[in-house]
Amino acid sequence: MTSNVVPLKKLDVSNPYEDLKLNYQSEIEKVDEFTKEKLSSHIELVGEMSSYLIQSGGKRLRPLLTIASSGLFNYDGDRHIKLAACVELIHNATLLHDDVIDKSDFRRGKKTNNNIWGNKNSILTGDYLLSRCFEIMVEDGSLEVLQLLSSVSSEIAQGEILQLQNEKEVETLEKTYLEIINAKTSSLFAAAMRVGGCINDRTKNEKEALTSYGLNLGTCFQITDDILDYHSDNLSFGKNIGNDFYEGKVTLPLIMLYQKSNKDERVIIKNMFAQITRTKENLDTILHLINKYQIIAACKKRAEHFSSVSADSLGIFPETSERIRLQELAFYIVNRIN
Repeated sequence: MTSNVVPLKKLDVSNPYEDLKLNYQSEIEKVDEFTKEKLSSHIELVGEMSSYLIQSGGKRLRPLLTIASSGLFNYDGDRHIKLAACVELIHNATLLHDDVIDKSDFRRGKKTNNNIWGNKNSILTGDYLLSRCFEIMVEDGSLEVLQLLSSVSSEIAQGEILQLQNEKEVETLEKTYLEIINAKTSSLFAAAMRVGGCINDRTKNEKEALTSYGLNLGTCFQITDDILDYHSDNLSFGKNIGNDFYEGKVTLPLIMLYQKSNKDERVIIKNMFAQITRTKENLDTILHLINKYQIIAACKKRAEHFSSVSADSLGIFPETSERIRLQELAFYIVNRIN
């Protein structure tokens, strides 16, 4: 896969994500305040679990996209705050469900909710977050926004099911992998961006441009995360390296490795994923093969394609500082890979 998109000239910004966060700091603080208010409950455990999840960190990237996309049009209302909170609630609900499905004990260096309170409570808390999210959408009063965010919730769930269907299947096609991450990750990035167009009553073409930016940014983001699972360290990445491998997740590095490996190596890889668990020695073998076939560079090239398409999507808008920040973010995400 090659890109015909010409990358934009890079700005002299060391970290455009931090630049965006600083620029919209007051709005993000309002998002956090509104989220805490919406998650208050007379049931003590619900409030405790919700607060723990919100306070556990996270990039707040998705709500930041909603705020930034509204900033493209100099929006001066407060709907973007509430809907950015809605986007973050959808994301956090999926994290709660993901951790149960993946049997994860840690996220962002802290114990997961299911590790502390158990699977049943985590699933129900995730459902609670989604119910609060739908309340926000109804209160907003826009049928367009309601259709957008309710459909993305359905899309994410379908992506989870498709991923489960392909669990440990090393012969998964790249096309299927992209379908999974488009549903699980990219769809919410796209919706987060499109919200800004909806509340500003922009044209269909402008909304489609925002959607394209978010969709391709999300794909680039997920591919990069999947690469880093085989090419980073715990201190800089925030999770144990090899988690996807140990959990039996077949991501792009493994898909490309299997395609490039010889017959004997494919047997070895397939046998690893036929096992109930995989060992550190298994991971070392995979890392050796990844290095042998230069898989990281090949995967990064894929991510760069989506990064460039994402940035190019905003070309229809005036060249404001808001647009440039968002375009730089697309380049920054993929350049986390050394």
